[in-house]
Amino acid sequence: MVDVRAMAFVNAYGVLATLENLCELDSDAKAICQGLKEPVGFCFDVINGPVFTLNFSKDGCKLTEGDLGCTMKMNFISPKAFNDLIDKSKPGIPTKNPIKTILFLATTFSKLAEILTRYLRPSEADMKNPEFFEKSTMLTMYTIAGAICALANNDEISKISASYIIDGDISMGITDKMYVTVKARNSILSLEKKKAENPRAVMEFTSIELANALFTGTASTMAELCAGNIYMRGMINMIDNVNRILDRVAVYLA
Repeated sequence: MVDVRAMAFVNAYGVLATLENLCELDSDAKAICQGLKEPVGFCFDVINGPVFTLNFSKDGCKLTEGDLGCTMKMNFISPKAFNDLIDKSKPGIPTKNPIKTILFLATTFSKLAEILTRYLRPSEADMKNPEFFEKSTMLTMYTIAGAICALANNDEISKISASYIIDGDISMGITDKMYVTVKARNSILSLEKKKAENPRAVMEFTSIELANALFTGTASTMAELCAGNIYMRGMINMIDNVNRILDRVAVYLA
């Protein structure tokens, strides 16, 4: 069962947060940002949900908490209303620079969202391109990592697993391609999109192909562990509980 409020946090810190990485990895997304005449801080303010700002500039995209420094703002009356933006392209209520907000949403933001959707829900034809395959897999992992933290902090079932994770950093990654750090503090999880310096636990996939197969359910985690294709060390119970949350991510991102 999917909780509507928790889904809003997944959409914010899992899906939309991946725009940061899209604007680094995809040339079309880079070009859209470089075409901006001025920086834009687009705030999404959700009643009883996330409040965050996507900051766009010629250098790319960066997500920040709250609305500080935003140049545009869109309010949503509920988490469901915000989810409708993601699922149905239904906008909220523009409350700061309304005309610019609507125009930006309909042009720049929509173009970037369309590119991201292509990577996160790829066609078979696209995945036959090795470069696209790699980028799609990496962006999917960034989305999953963000969703793990969002659910750990907002989904009641995931909170139980998070409560058993001791304080420390968990390094997750694809060997020689990308890494993220899940930081656990007092049963609250947060994400840093870089390799952990002193992790208490490590889980690493040995190849892009393996990571994609695990994400799509075409490979067995247990079989790959036994074959040595998934590297784990440190406090394995931390990884076990993250994997339980990962099961919930699969429900939310299905």
